[in-house]
Amino acid sequence: MYKSLVLDADKCTSCLQCEMACSMHHEGMFNPARSRIKVFEFEHGARSIPYTCTQCEEAWCLHACPTSAIVINHTTGAKEVIADKCVGCKVCTIACPYGTINYQAASGKVVKCDLCGGDPQCAEACPTGAIVYQ
Repeated sequence: MYKSLVLDADKCTSCLQCEMACSMHHEGMFNPARSRIKVFEFEHGARSIPYTCTQCEEAWCLHACPTSAIVINHTTGAKEVIADKCVGCKVCTIACPYGTINYQAASGKVVKCDLCGGDPQCAEACPTGAIVYQ
């Protein structure tokens, strides 16, 4: 049984520490726009919800990819994008029913949560426990 990210909207304060930690880990810079986790605000900021790839068991993104650039990490269970194989066609972004795979114009590739290899930095950075890896 794999561990997963458990997101609790009731504990989220929209501090964006998760987005900052993710972008620093993956992109080497504090840039929430390049994060693989997003905090959505509803009701003009009255409610915040952290949201990222749920690592679906039946991963539509993986099956839709024409170049087999999305693979399963058998250690973490994460569906990971192999950048060298990704051609940036965005078919996976259309296949994902949750909208958690994003195209990055800077690289011409898609990116998604990879659970940071089993040490998700978003969970590590979350000060309220809204994101827990269990």
